[in-house]
Amino acid sequence: MLARLRTNLAKIQGITLYMQAAQDITIGGRVSKTMYQYTLNDADPGELNHWAALFLDKIKAVPGITDVATDQLNAGPMLDITIKREVASSYGILPYTIDNTLDDAFGQRIVSTMYTTLNQYHVVLEVDPKFQYGPDALNGIYVKSSSGQQVPLSTLVDSVVKVAPLVINHQGQFPSVTISFNLLPGTAIGQAVGSIQRIEKDLGKPLSLQTSFQGNAQAFGDSLSSTPILIAAALFVIYLILGVLYESLIHPITIISTLPSAGLGALLLLMAVHYDLSVIAIVGIILLIGIVKKNGIMLVDFAQHVEHEQGLTAEESIYQACILRFRPILMTTMAALLGGVPMMLGSGVGSELRQPLGYAIVGGLALSQILTLYTTPVVYIYLDQLQTWLFGERKQAASDHAERVPAE
Repeated sequence: MLARLRTNLAKIQGITLYMQAAQDITIGGRVSKTMYQYTLNDADPGELNHWAALFLDKIKAVPGITDVATDQLNAGPMLDITIKREVASSYGILPYTIDNTLDDAFGQRIVSTMYTTLNQYHVVLEVDPKFQYGPDALNGIYVKSSSGQQVPLSTLVDSVVKVAPLVINHQGQFPSVTISFNLLPGTAIGQAVGSIQRIEKDLGKPLSLQTSFQGNAQAFGDSLSSTPILIAAALFVIYLILGVLYESLIHPITIISTLPSAGLGALLLLMAVHYDLSVIAIVGIILLIGIVKKNGIMLVDFAQHVEHEQGLTAEESIYQACILRFRPILMTTMAALLGGVPMMLGSGVGSELRQPLGYAIVGGLALSQILTLYTTPVVYIYLDQLQTWLFGERKQAASDHAERVPAE
């Protein structure tokens, strides 16, 4: 829709129209013309304006980025005044006197306060407003020299008309410029972020110039930085719970070993359909942790039960688990997999939010169902041998105790 409107509206002369999809929930408090924001801030406004223009030109040239806009509206005329110190000194006039004269004329200085019974009124000193609209106003202002001579202000200063921002935005108490942009279809926000970061390195910006992503781009970076910690914490909690359940330090690893195949399946299917690893896709991968580990739990739980009750070896117990638990594993996996198919294939309003989640779930469950029935028994056998090697005496004592109980 946006691409079609952008093509048609580009034919209208005299306007520049920026469009972005309406969001029910917005991220970040900064309002911009387009969806993603990149902010530069510096204590020196001149340095900020110089580098903001360079960044704007470079970002416009990045493939996949479109509708590049900035809130730096350099459309206001500014009169830049430089004091001729040698000329002023010849008249015995200090720069401080010239500054005060300009402040009196254009700074709206409060020179007195009139008090009445009910109110008070400030007396503001300034030149007549009709003389404030051009550089010619300096010709009508005079500064008193040390000899009492009235010297025209235009004689003491050099003035140049420059362009200045209409509005100076601030972030963190410093002047800032926000460059916003949209992405072309098929371009991931991660690619755009990487391209802009390369621009920072290539330009060699000064240390005083601080840059940061805002809004949706900032949320993307935060989600990527916190996702590994979130997944690691989830795996650690699962390991603790399973370790308490099976009273083992080794066999919880067997169950956790089913998770990499699920993540790989989700990534492969997302790549096959050309979907990005978005935040929603990452949520789908996290959901797979809870769904896929039940395959390993069914196998390990049954194998442990048969091994202790019937005295079978690890190979025999895990083989029986694969035979007898194949149907419940297949049924539960297919129930979860088919539940994700409508999200994967559904279209319409909001489908772009649901489809990555559906593809991640379906791809992860499909590959894990095929691989875990072959890899989990192998991992179980090798880890059982490791456990016997590490805790052989304690395991043998427990076995002897199990054999004495029926005899009593």
